[in-house]
Amino acid sequence: MLRLIEPFVTYGEPNLKSVRDLIYKRGHGKVNGQRVPLTSNSIIEKNLGQYNILSVEDLVHEIVTIGPNFKEAANFLWPFKLSNPNGGWRRRKFKNYVEGGDTGNRENDINNLIHKM
Repeated sequence: MLRLIEPFVTYGEPNLKSVRDLIYKRGHGKVNGQRVPLTSNSIIEKNLGQYNILSVEDLVHEIVTIGPNFKEAANFLWPFKLSNPNGGWRRRKFKNYVEGGDTGNRENDINNLIHKM
């Protein structure tokens, strides 16, 4: 499936700092089908407490380590909305990243792109 969409998306493996920054800055949860900002740990405890995820740090740990309750933690998080990167995209939009373009697997360079966004 990833090979089918590779010409249209960029992806990679973010580090702990990038995931933590994204969840703290842009994290929202699904509560009764509503988008709710993660302003306190009580929101997470009410919805994910039965999975032993009680705080934002527990949620970050579960996402980064792909723990046993990853599916529930990922389903609780609302998708992130990111802006275009500072400096913009390269004009080689439909070339792979290893060929000098923007799409495809960036591996660890995804952290630099997240920081620009």
